[in-house]
Amino acid sequence: MTQKTKNSRFLIGIAVAFLLPLSFWLVINFMSKSKVPRAPKYFIAEGYDAVAKDSIYHKVQELTLTDQFGNQVSLNKDLKGKIVVVNFFFTNCPTICPQISRNIEMLQDAFRKDPKKKTTLDTSVHFVSISVDPERDSFPALRKYADRFKANPDHWWFLTGSRETIYNYARKQLFVTMQEGTGGLDDFIHSEKMVLLDTNRYIRGYYNGRDTGDVIRCADDIVILTRQKKQRK
Repeated sequence: MTQKTKNSRFLIGIAVAFLLPLSFWLVINFMSKSKVPRAPKYFIAEGYDAVAKDSIYHKVQELTLTDQFGNQVSLNKDLKGKIVVVNFFFTNCPTICPQISRNIEMLQDAFRKDPKKKTTLDTSVHFVSISVDPERDSFPALRKYADRFKANPDHWWFLTGSRETIYNYARKQLFVTMQEGTGGLDDFIHSEKMVLLDTNRYIRGYYNGRDTGDVIRCADDIVILTRQKKQRK
């Protein structure tokens, strides 16, 4: 790695570390307690709910996989009431995946609960990184990768499981790619997208996990969904 590359990564890290907290402060201070901007919903299904007076949006279905400790976990059941950010990766990825994981690590740190700070945001968000190379990414491999990015398992899962199940979820539930595939060994998805799901499992945002501005936008939308959740209580 050249000195120029090292300096560039250092400056990006400093920028994100500074801009994320600043972004949160701006959102919290400029959002009225009585009125919170709404994050959009994605992928309207055909139909209209006359009772709710709203379009019928796509609702992400359940997914059960194996986490970095070998436990079976369910995204909707076990994370009920949680805001969820999902991305897809593989542990042998040399460039794109580590960059995204570093940004998620900073998001994890930004949203952690600190009892000493009364203004700390509610840690109702959970990060989920799903392997697109499940044949090689066993749960011990995932745990080693998770440790590399200081992942707190209470707030960040790394998941593996059936390739067909994972690829179907990526394509048909989260729509991270429009390219068709069978989920077989010759099929491969490599996406930079992070997908934001609200507590009802509606898709509320897509973000480029390598782009600092998009990571900050994701953080802002998490804050908005958190405020909306608190208002409903």
